[in-house]
Amino acid sequence: MSQKREFEEGKGRIEGGSSEDKRRRFKSVVQEVMRLQTVKHFLEPVLEPLIRKVVKEEVELALGKHLAGIKWICEKETHPLESRNLQLKFLNNLSLPVFTSARIEGDEGQAIRVGLIDPSTGQIFSSGPASSAKLEVFVVEGDFNSVSDWTDEDIRNNIVREREGKKPLLNGNVFAVLNDGIGVMDEISFTDNSSWTRSRKFRLGVRIVDQFDYVKIREAITESFVVRDHRGELYKKHHPPSLFDEVWRLEKIGKDGAFHRRLNLSNINTVKDFLTHFHLNSSKLRQVLGTGMSSKMWEITLDHARSCVLDSSVHVYQAPGFQKKTAVVFNVVAQVLGLLVDFQYIPAEKLSEIEKALILSVYIFDLVSLLHTLRFT
Repeated sequence: MSQKREFEEGKGRIEGGSSEDKRRRFKSVVQEVMRLQTVKHFLEPVLEPLIRKVVKEEVELALGKHLAGIKWICEKETHPLESRNLQLKFLNNLSLPVFTSARIEGDEGQAIRVGLIDPSTGQIFSSGPASSAKLEVFVVEGDFNSVSDWTDEDIRNNIVREREGKKPLLNGNVFAVLNDGIGVMDEISFTDNSSWTRSRKFRLGVRIVDQFDYVKIREAITESFVVRDHRGELYKKHHPPSLFDEVWRLEKIGKDGAFHRRLNLSNINTVKDFLTHFHLNSSKLRQVLGTGMSSKMWEITLDHARSCVLDSSVHVYQAPGFQKKTAVVFNVVAQVLGLLVDFQYIPAEKLSEIEKALILSVYIFDLVSLLHTLRFT
């Protein structure tokens, strides 16, 4: 019985305590709600516009990203990536003639240079992976049509390979690498002449070895040219000739040919001798060469001789037929530069026709003495 009473009393205390706690919590909640209502009353006019603005910005930003993504997808589906067209181009001309075993050179003995060109601008394409691509040099038939557009098959059908039993047609490093869109082809030579091909000429081509997505690069092709055997270099004409080159180095004068023999018989052995005789007596020089040299051939030979680079030395010659204090001023090949009269220099372009004729007559009269002076200067 006592245990039952203790249980009921304990139960009463617990239930009584729970009611008090409920009342306190209820009161606390009511007070909190009243405080929140008060805060809301004061802060709502301030917070509401701020919250609205922040929410609006975030929604617009998210919507913008979403629309941009949709636009990119649509553009990608409507306009797929277009390929870029580039082309290789030789930046300098080949130095002709070309001989077997001799280094293939560009103008003025420089290495051959190839550029990667953007046809839309005409400028070197110097950015992106293609601007550092690997190049290969190859040989094409001389009659290949390099004017119109060609296909890969056209190139393959016109590539020239070495003859059976011969070495590869090109010797040296046939590969190069573009550096900022420019490649240098150096130390390349032919091992065979071009006389056995259908056109008897070659062309050089350069192509890209690497492949690039969405980039098409057209090959570069030179003009056609003849490749001669190395032994032909012994008879090569010099451009420009040197004063002391043998006279057969001039165009239209073959080594040991008729013109060469005629000139030798007249003691005209070098380019300097040829120019000297021309300036002293051009008509006599024509007679030495004979009627076999046509006017056209004569002009070609003479133009070649005149391209010779002369030194800057000048000579003063006083002939016995001239008055005292009068002398002729001429260069190393007897070309009259002017007249020295009483220590006053008169340029040739200011001389009268009579004075020029007088100088010429004295020159011819004293030719032996003058030639002796020139030959040993």
